Amino acid sequence: MSAIVIFDIDGVIRDVTNSYRRALADTVEHFTNNHYRPSMEDIDSLKAEGIWNNDWLGSQELIYRYFEQMGKSRDEINLNYEEIVDFFQRRYRGQNLEQPTSWDGYISSEPLLVSREYFEILDKNNLYWGFFSGATNGSAQYILQRRLGLENPVLVAMDDAPSKPDPTGLFLAVNLLEEKLSLDNSLPVIYLGDTVADIITVMKAKEIKPEREWIAVGVLPPHVSNDNEKGDKYRQQLIDSGASFVVNQITDFYDF
Repeated sequence: MSAIVIFDIDGVIRDVTNSYRRALADTVEHFTNNHYRPSMEDIDSLKAEGIWNNDWLGSQELIYRYFEQMGKSRDEINLNYEEIVDFFQRRYRGQNLEQPTSWDGYISSEPLLVSREYFEILDKNNLYWGFFSGATNGSAQYILQRRLGLENPVLVAMDDAPSKPDPTGLFLAVNLLEEKLSLDNSLPVIYLGDTVADIITVMKAKEIKPEREWIAVGVLPPHVSNDNEKGDKYRQQLIDSGASFVVNQITDFYDF
């Protein structure tokens, strides 16, 4: 069966356990004066709410919640969002923020969860693929082009569309693929993501464009995939949000 397949990137194409998530924890720790460092479970709980796809906003939210537990109101806390973003990015990218060739932050050591050959297998199976990610365009292109060697892939990133679970970016990625490859606009669309927000994005797409088949496939992120108890809990969250099924890793997808 021919279909359009759109991938999330973080937790699906690359392991962000010790990069994005580490930068998030560093940022919260810094802005709570080293009194609170969120655990992986804390971050998972936040993302399970389905609205914190942006890790900068997620960092800010956890900082707010910490101080609220200390009895302060958000008006009293007086956070500077631009400072939060800058601190996060310097941990994630390194000190030379705008020069990908010089990035030496956490992004430089992210393990890849797939190889270029994987996408060649999709091509042979008549699956037309692209990406819709909450990552910045620079970060996403760094992985897709510099690390994976993909040539000019269809990509909709943070800079291009509203944050998930708004499906605007998913629609845009699908439209770009259809235009690039002259595809039939009735092909089923499959979206693979590792968060509740990713799955809800597909559910919203179904509501807005019910005439088309939209399939949400959950992917277990690496930090839970090797722990049966955590993996089962995470899997159930994705299914409860609307995932048709959940795979342990992205490379399991083409077995279905």
